[in-house]
Amino acid sequence: MTRTKRRAAAKMTKPVLLFLNAPEDVARTSDEMLARARRILDRIVKARGPRTVGNTLEPYNDLSNLVSQVALQSQLLFNAHTAAAVRDAANKAYLAADSFATELSLNRPLYEAFAALDVSRKDGETRFAVFKILRDFRRAGVDRDETTRAKIKALNDEISEIGSAFDRNINEDLRSIQVDDASELAGLPEDYIARHKPKDGKITLTTAYPDAFPVFQYARDASVRQRLQKEFFDRGYPKNLEVLSRLLEKRHELARLLGHESYAAFVTEDKMIRSAKAAAEFVEKVARAVGDRKDKDYALLVERKRQDVPAATELDPWDANYYMARVRAEQERFDSQEIRPYLQFEKVRDGLFEITGRLFGLRYRRVAGVAVWHESVEVYDVYEDGRRLGRFYLDLHPRHGKFSHAAEFPLVPGLKGVQLPQAALLCNFPDPKTSAGPTLMQQQEVETFFHEFGHLLHVILSGHSTWLRTSMEGIEWDFVEAPSQMLEEWARRYETLSRFAKHHATGEPVPKDLVERMTRANAVGRGLWTSRQDYLAALSLGYYNRDPAGLDTTAFAKELNERYYPVPWYDGTHFQCNFGHLNGYSAVYYTYLWSLVIAKDLFSRFAQEKSIRDLRLARRYRRNVLEAASVRPAADMVRAFLGRPTRFHAFQAWLNEGAT
Repeated sequence: MTRTKRRAAAKMTKPVLLFLNAPEDVARTSDEMLARARRILDRIVKARGPRTVGNTLEPYNDLSNLVSQVALQSQLLFNAHTAAAVRDAANKAYLAADSFATELSLNRPLYEAFAALDVSRKDGETRFAVFKILRDFRRAGVDRDETTRAKIKALNDEISEIGSAFDRNINEDLRSIQVDDASELAGLPEDYIARHKPKDGKITLTTAYPDAFPVFQYARDASVRQRLQKEFFDRGYPKNLEVLSRLLEKRHELARLLGHESYAAFVTEDKMIRSAKAAAEFVEKVARAVGDRKDKDYALLVERKRQDVPAATELDPWDANYYMARVRAEQERFDSQEIRPYLQFEKVRDGLFEITGRLFGLRYRRVAGVAVWHESVEVYDVYEDGRRLGRFYLDLHPRHGKFSHAAEFPLVPGLKGVQLPQAALLCNFPDPKTSAGPTLMQQQEVETFFHEFGHLLHVILSGHSTWLRTSMEGIEWDFVEAPSQMLEEWARRYETLSRFAKHHATGEPVPKDLVERMTRANAVGRGLWTSRQDYLAALSLGYYNRDPAGLDTTAFAKELNERYYPVPWYDGTHFQCNFGHLNGYSAVYYTYLWSLVIAKDLFSRFAQEKSIRDLRLARRYRRNVLEAASVRPAADMVRAFLGRPTRFHAFQAWLNEGAT
């Protein structure tokens, strides 16, 4: 089938690895897909005559698509399948795909084929794709001698294995504490207490998010918060203490081999920020912007703590979330429990669908009869005017061995005329099947749902690029959070929140006064929250911008905590062992704040229009940002929507909201 014919017949490609429940099937299928990719590679390298799009770029796109699908789908299985043997097989498949991708990046004959390919008269997307392919070849070290390339390949393979071990140790380390009776749960919501019945005379509280976060926020008993916080911070410890050190050492060795001062210098080079120096300057810029606000926030919480502990002069590490909630309740008359009766899980999900569907002209249709990796997974197809755009999977509730945070996982890249995009959400929201009554969410969980769905929409709506390198897979990493952070705004504003936030018993919409109080309350402690994010950005960058030989990762984490974040370090804990972004994001956790600056600027256009339901502006945003994938630099997408480059002003204004 020619490329032209394929463009007229895009299909819902079956993500074959997702439907396998035996480790041997995962191994066999992934091996077959990679073998097909290797045959395509052989044809490209052996092609005779002048290099053309038809004999070089198109088949390279096909083989990259195969390798990408093995990597993406095996990563999902590794993080979501219930069977440990399947997770292990998926991890091996991922490592094989990642190893093959590294092999491709170091293949001299393949590089020379692209170097000989003249696309100067082709369209802009094709020229940009080839530019990025050649750039990434050179960044990978393809121009080094054979011995060096072999060493680079071995290092990359070793780094992938170490990173997988780091992730697995976090996912599989579910910890718990026990309390004697419900009196120790004073302050927690009634439905939470109802879900935690004594067994053998004890009540068990785990480090799973739906268990842990309410304790940190509501439990009046400081010793309960203290004990559970320790277990939460120590997930992955002690295994990941040594694993993280090896990860840092091997990435530094790779960066030096590639001619960079540090891994941070290497990994920031192709991002929007362009250098580790610029990333460090951005972290310091945020630190300066948040300085006074952070200190005032901390003093406010300490003052509130003195009402309970008169001699208190500082917060304990397990105090911040609890006293933040107390100040919000007392100062702004907002208790986060007050809004929970309006946030029933099913209504939140349906409201999210209704709001995003209307904004972007979409319709979501539940698909039955699709084999999935767990019975709780829901499958939906996305339509626009009867035309199917893609498919997504929702895996939203916690279980043992599953990814323990919240994230969007791409599964099938969208390619124009070839295949429709597919993606999944893995989250850990309260489960209706285990709730003793209505399944009520925290407002923070609702915002997380909108955030991750923002990633998913970005994948679906951008799924019409011609080349894999101009699809979502090729987007600058430090832009990728901006659209998802912006969508959180629709979970906070009365104009949209009231459309789905209905009382589970009466059906009454959430009162406007309650949302206004919540908005004011959310500004309380904003400087403290921002300084925590800036600390994590500094930690991620700091681990990777130096030679890690002999680095005590715990002491270093504590040192930076004291510099950027006023809440004391929890002595005896090892937070870095469960900071999963140190693997996937490596040095670029600054992405979250960098993208937030962009997101606040993007949203300022909606704020100027006085309505966040402005369909004209939403469609313009969809066209210029969400649909653009990576057919041009992210800065150009932002400029196309805003009519100017990004500014810091909107972020600064947001940071100062509610300041006294």
